[in-house]
Amino acid sequence: MKKTTLRIDGMMCGMCEAHINDAIRAALPVKKVTSSHVRGETVILSDKPLDREKLARCVGATGYKVLSASEEEAEKKGLFARLFKR
Repeated sequence: MKKTTLRIDGMMCGMCEAHINDAIRAALPVKKVTSSHVRGETVILSDKPLDREKLARCVGATGYKVLSASEEEAEKKGLFARLFKR
């Protein structure tokens, strides 16, 4: 699983977070999207790497700007992952 973190400029409230989350869910095949206007970031979990240009266009269409993007392997944090961690 891939974890993509976007630094986003312009988020001011919870509704801003919701607009970005909804736009990303509608445009790309993602498992989970969470945004924080306090941290100015959006974290996306997906099965495959995401197209960064498409992400930037998607977020830009909502009126916000992607400042940077990074990607890494996501670490599973569920109950069974913790119980059976080697």
